[in-house]
Amino acid sequence: MGIIKVENIRVFANHGCLKEETAIGSDYRVDLKVKADLEKSATSDALSDTVDYVLLNKIVVEEMAIPSALLEHVAKRILRRVFTEGKLVTVATVAVSKINPPIGGDVEMVTIELTEKRKS
Repeated sequence: MGIIKVENIRVFANHGCLKEETAIGSDYRVDLKVKADLEKSATSDALSDTVDYVLLNKIVVEEMAIPSALLEHVAKRILRRVFTEGKLVTVATVAVSKINPPIGGDVEMVTIELTEKRKS
């Protein structure tokens, strides 16, 4: 078993419950960690035997481009696609962070994190 991390994916997106948030948009950070059997790729040196982190980044960028009211909803969509398109992934964790959220305080970011295991 091994772990692949794609960390600090920076995107600008239009998520939020407030109309202004979806109109103006803001900066986000996404961290994705997947577990998979990497033994075959460690030996074969073949991209087809591993989880392609270019694909993982693409999934995050595409799903973050679809506006949602809640970060939980975006995170769930990302996980759904990771399991659909990353056939070797057994467990995935995604953390979606809104940078400088409009919550009336000096807060660097708000983060939601979801973890799922592949369903049999």
